[in-house]
Order: sequence, then C-alpha cells, then structure tokens
Amino acid sequence: MDEIITLDYGSGGKKTSRLIENMLLPAFSNPALESLGDGAILPGAEKIVFSTDSFVVSPLFFPGGDVGKLAVCGTVNDVAVCGGVPKYLGCALVIEEGFETEKLGKIVASMSRAAKAAGVEIVTGDTKVVERGRGDGVYINTAGIGFLKYPGLSPKAIRPGDAVLVSGTVGDHGTAVMLARSGMMEGELSSDCAALNSLCESILSCGAAVRVLRDPTRGGVATTLCEFVEGSSYSIELEEDKLPVRGAVKAACDMLGLDPLYCANEGKLLCVAAAEDAERVLAAMRATEEGKNAALIGRVTEAHPGKVVMRTAFGGSRILQKLAGAQLPRIC
Repeated sequence: MDEIITLDYGSGGKKTSRLIENMLLPAFSNPALESLGDGAILPGAEKIVFSTDSFVVSPLFFPGGDVGKLAVCGTVNDVAVCGGVPKYLGCALVIEEGFETEKLGKIVASMSRAAKAAGVEIVTGDTKVVERGRGDGVYINTAGIGFLKYPGLSPKAIRPGDAVLVSGTVGDHGTAVMLARSGMMEGELSSDCAALNSLCESILSCGAAVRVLRDPTRGGVATTLCEFVEGSSYSIELEEDKLPVRGAVKAACDMLGLDPLYCANEGKLLCVAAAEDAERVLAAMRATEEGKNAALIGRVTEAHPGKVVMRTAFGGSRILQKLAGAQLPRIC
C-alpha cells in the first residue's frame, strides 16, 4: 500500500484489489464478503441479495446516459448478476453547493425513468450538501435489494472446457465518457448504460449450466476475467477475432493509446457456462435487446493456471493482466 490514496485505487485494477485485500477485508471480515462478488448473499436470509455502489462520473451527462441512469442501472445489474431479482433501491445524494437545480431535476427524472424501466422502486434515501468546490456537482450512492432466484453463481464453479461469452460490444461506456470529457465526441458513439435484469433472467432461465455472470465495469473485460481465474488452477483463453468491438471504439482507443478490453462497460455482461450449453446461452442472449450482439469469445482451460491469455489475430498470444493504474478515471 502507498502512503496516500491515489486515483489508481479507484480503477478496479491491481491497486483496488490491494486496498480490498490489505485493508477492507481484514477490517470487515465476515462470511458474506468471502466471495467478493458484486453483491452479498446474506447469511440467515439466503433469499436476499444486497449490493451498494457509488457513482462519481465526469461529465455528469454523456451520450447514452447520465450519472442518474448510471446509478440505477449499475446497482440493478450488480444484484441481477448474483442471480437475484432486483426490487428496491436506496438513493443517497451528495450535492455541491451551487449546483444548478435544473440539472439536478434532470438527473432525478433520469433515475425515475431508469427505475421504472428496470421494474424497481426507489424506497429510501438521504441528501447531503457540501461546500462549493468539494463535491464536483453531485455524487450518488445507490443500494439495492433483490430476491435470490438462481443460487450458486460463482467463479469457483468454473470448470475446464467451459465457454466464455460476452453479451455485446466491449468498451462502449468508457470510450464514450472519455470522448465526452475531452470534447472530441463525434459520430454516434454512446455509452451502453442499461439495466441487465431481463438479460440475466433470459440466460438463467434457459436451462443451461451457468457458472458465473458479471458486468465488467471498472477495469473492463480483461480485469473481470482475470478475477475469475485468479488463484485457481484454470485459465481463460480468448480469441481476439471473436471479440465484438465497435469500429468507432477501436479507432478512438487507438488514437488515445487505450485498450477496449480495459475500458468500462455499463450495459454488458460476461458469462461462463458449460461447453455443451454455449449455443443455448448465446441464443438466450441474442433473443433480448441488450444481448443482440452477444458472442462466444473463449474457453476455460488448464494450460496457464491463473492467467487470461488472448490468441491474437496474427496467430500469437498475449497475457492479459488486471488493469494497472487508472487508464480512465471517473467513468462510473
């Protein structure tokens, strides 16, 4: 651990993991934290899924969404990928003195629309106002509660031969926010911000042996897949030519020296399922609007224990590691 907290600790990569493992887990250790999933399955209340997240995106409004929509969808998704059916949200607003009430009204209206679209209700909350210059407009914390419908989802369930799938194009959110922040936004590139509970239901109800679901937000697809096999005897092998990446995303990342595999997504999920069920899961994904561009991108193997390896389009291979540093801070 460094002597001070830097932006790298919020990137979702190596330093985030270090902060969790070296400080937070020892301080808060309990059975519900052991899986380090996006939400907790609560001991003594096995049918409840609980999650919380904070949203500090800059800019607050971006193509495809805003901080309000992001806050609702992000927490809905965290509950859904745990196998839960999201039902209720809490909302806490930290507002900077001087923030325009018109902008706040737009954010609140966006949250309302997103909650209704996802079939959840915002039932409790809190509001704080901080001095001018100390809040960057508005920060939002949302907490979500849902009912557990599909238990047993965990990276520990992964087995050799399993298929790795993604529900659509990668890197859309992080790239869109980056371009909006820089003032270089051109064309139709927008965030993929969306609630994924309907997509999760489609996947988990199709009869396939699904091992784990996860929405690859901070740190992107590469970091999330590294978390799946970290410390295990298994590896994940990806096929570069099967990864769905929009041309505009690839062009923007090439120009700015970024990698789409490490750019955040806010409306996509990763799924690991039994090999024999891969086509069934793929069909279930593609039957939904959120999963229409789903793809089978790799397999679980035993060739490189604890590693994620990508087979490149040129016939070589590349080891993917967790994001090191803050490739794109303040994206969620």
